[in-house]
Amino acid sequence: MIQRVNVTDAATAVIDELRERNGPLIFHQSGGCCDGSSPMCYPEDDFMINENDVWLGNIHGCDFWMSKDQFEYWKHTMLTVDITKGRGSSFSLEIPMGIRFVIKSRLFTEEEQHDLQPIRYGHE
Repeated sequence: MIQRVNVTDAATAVIDELRERNGPLIFHQSGGCCDGSSPMCYPEDDFMINENDVWLGNIHGCDFWMSKDQFEYWKHTMLTVDITKGRGSSFSLEIPMGIRFVIKSRLFTEEEQHDLQPIRYGHE
């Protein structure tokens, strides 16, 4: 099964630090407001998932979601969560650390598209 979303080692270290301070975490790929289109990290209980959200997978123990509309644009793309220096303009938990999560992407190969991890919708 081909994962739709992955995470770099550098990002996993940040996730570990954030989880230690905030408990269980969740990611949601923002749809363009605030910091463009960035992966946002929140305490799991602080972000409400609904039927308009699509679950893409789990990265380092954190569920990763995005809106249905945005998924339509990204469904042929493998996403990798990484970090970069610089302060983003979002409400994501890593912002006070002087870094921000970013997405690196590539199109799935034709072979990969036949073996993608299934998605699910919020409240399924």
